[in-house]
Amino acid sequence: MGKFVNSVEEFFKYCEENEVQFVDFRFTDIKGAWHHLTYTMHAINEEMLTGGIPFDGSSVDAWQPINKSDMLLKPEAETAFLDPFTADSTIVVFCDVFDIYKGQMYEKCPRSIAKKALSHLSETGLGDVAYFGPENEFFVFDDVKIKDEINCSYYEVDSEEGEWSDSTSYQDGFNTGHRPRTKGGYFPCQPTDSMVDLRAEMVQVLEQVGLETFVVHHEVAQAQGEIGVKFGSLIEAADNVQKYKYVVKMIAHLNGKTATFMPKPLYGDNGNGMHTHMSIWKDGKNLFFKDGEYANLSDMARHYIGGILTHARSVAAFTNASTNSYKRLIPGFEAPSILTYSSQNRSASCRIPYGAGEKSVRVEMRFPDSTACPYLAFAAMLLAGLDGIKNKMEPVGPMDEDLFELSLSEIREKGINQMPHTLRGSLEALIRDNDYLKPVMTDDFIDTYQNYKFETQVWPDEARPTAFEFKTTYSC
Repeated sequence: MGKFVNSVEEFFKYCEENEVQFVDFRFTDIKGAWHHLTYTMHAINEEMLTGGIPFDGSSVDAWQPINKSDMLLKPEAETAFLDPFTADSTIVVFCDVFDIYKGQMYEKCPRSIAKKALSHLSETGLGDVAYFGPENEFFVFDDVKIKDEINCSYYEVDSEEGEWSDSTSYQDGFNTGHRPRTKGGYFPCQPTDSMVDLRAEMVQVLEQVGLETFVVHHEVAQAQGEIGVKFGSLIEAADNVQKYKYVVKMIAHLNGKTATFMPKPLYGDNGNGMHTHMSIWKDGKNLFFKDGEYANLSDMARHYIGGILTHARSVAAFTNASTNSYKRLIPGFEAPSILTYSSQNRSASCRIPYGAGEKSVRVEMRFPDSTACPYLAFAAMLLAGLDGIKNKMEPVGPMDEDLFELSLSEIREKGINQMPHTLRGSLEALIRDNDYLKPVMTDDFIDTYQNYKFETQVWPDEARPTAFEFKTTYSC
């Protein structure tokens, strides 16, 4: 697994060997959405790959005004891989964005921000590499219907695995009755697990595009799955999230289904998280390891945790970036919102995985989800953690009891902070608490980000009545 190309020169040789006809240049916006611009292979030369490719930055949400719209995509040839889904041989290349007006990497390009965060890590002298291992969960549905009008709003998702399908009459007249039920998906065999072959196809294509996979399984909720992907450096891991989401969605699509990484599409069942494992290394040594301490955590690791948990309410603006994110962060669904750490304990916001030795000690943040732009989420957690190391921030804990069982008064008595309960709360925290981001993120970017999220997520969501509100208040 890994790279297919190691230089611009190898890029052209690889394209010739694979009879590439199109080059697809991809970049990421502040939402985390992937955009692309395609050229015919015969139009590409070395100067384009090294000098940049022009595009219109005003057509991307929250980026450039129309009078300063010209920008450059800066391809990174080493990221190239063959698109497994195009009819004609197409090679995909990740790009950063260059600001021609300021003569620098674009301050609103998430991938460029993530690279700047890595440079900051190096400049502090604290480490030379940060490893990230995200776990992106997903749902696969058979159908989704959405309506959002002035007088009507509803959604409906469907899956043969859903317990609501018990009485469904299918066209072939055959209803198997084998279903995982609410919170029952971890890990019954076939036929209850209906997605074995679908996940296997996803794995094969993920390996084909350069990801190294390991565990593959049904998740707790109905119609939910997860595929484990090997950790990587910050940029590599974020790139892999983009590839992973693309492959999962496309394989589902080509099989007549629809995949989503939405945090909470089903009421009353578990949601999709992006648990993220992290460690900092220097000169080939894991700086988070110290033998004999609690969970073998070094002081640096503990202070790193302290930094993230201290800044968690504003970090959440990047790690839990949608209004739907906060419908997942409620007790009872393995989505912890209590800001403490613990060894092995999945009810804590930060978990230290079991059996971690010198090479594998790491911290696992369990609150992030896949509505995050991975570059921004990883950068924000790294910057918060580095601030914690710099200022020796001590996290609350360790706490090894089942935190989901605590009442609100018990949480307050123990002096434990919680994640914000809404996206509005996290964005307001970001306005108050953002100095730790300043070595990497500009004021303009932070203002643009929080304003964009208010305008496109918070205010539209708060303005809409819901079916539940009709149910509870219509007859008042």
